[in-house]
Amino acid sequence: MSTMQTYRPDIAADERAEFDKRRKDDIDKPRQFVSFAFYKLDSTYLRTLSDDQRTAAVDELAQVIEDASDRFLIYSYSTLGIRRETDFFLWRISYRLEDFEELSARMLTTTLGKYLQTPYSFLSMTGTSIYVSEHDDGSDETRNKIVIGGGKYVFVYPFVKVRPWYVLSPEDRMAAMREHIRVGHKYPSVKLNTTYSFGLDDQDFVVAFESDYPQDFLDLVKELRETNASTYTERDTPIFTCIKQDLRTVLSKVSGIDPHHQKEGSHAG
Repeated sequence: MSTMQTYRPDIAADERAEFDKRRKDDIDKPRQFVSFAFYKLDSTYLRTLSDDQRTAAVDELAQVIEDASDRFLIYSYSTLGIRRETDFFLWRISYRLEDFEELSARMLTTTLGKYLQTPYSFLSMTGTSIYVSEHDDGSDETRNKIVIGGGKYVFVYPFVKVRPWYVLSPEDRMAAMREHIRVGHKYPSVKLNTTYSFGLDDQDFVVAFESDYPQDFLDLVKELRETNASTYTERDTPIFTCIKQDLRTVLSKVSGIDPHHQKEGSHAG
């Protein structure tokens, strides 16, 4: 295995071996970068562009995003009319951090992209959960990649724990999490995707719950509030309720265009 880049010339042999092992693990079991990008369309777009111009703009931006989705995973969701400061959400998953930057730059070159603001954006990575319990069933949370469940709705929020949580003994943390996990397993209609942001962004985690039943997610969160682990929560807002929709449908709706008309005129499948 080739020598990897380090920034300490005095690294010891055992440290070098551990460092090289980590890099080998990166190759054998790569982890994914995850971006939760929420967009808001500037109101001047609707006032200054004609219907035909907006139809062309939707097609242009959709093509850019669809081209990128050939290289990495992109899922589109509407937040239109649900949360006032956002209109839609792109859930992006890649093994290259640069993919997010490159797509964002390409979006800015499009007509519609020039009118988009990003009021919220959260960055995280996948990782193996340290809270393996008797309930573990080999689900995606314990692996280094996300497999989207395809739920009609997704509920996303950044999550921060208070610092005293991290100095609890492993036994005390595990006991608190066992209770937390037991509650979660009472709601099989809700799929949890946990990703980690330590050092990458302002939050500790980003969590995304998929479900076809918003009422089940509401009841789950309400019940989780009563657990011991919940007392160590510093922040779990803002919370975004999102509706899974085809990309061109989402872009058409925020552009004030009949999505059925736009899709019929589009060359995309």
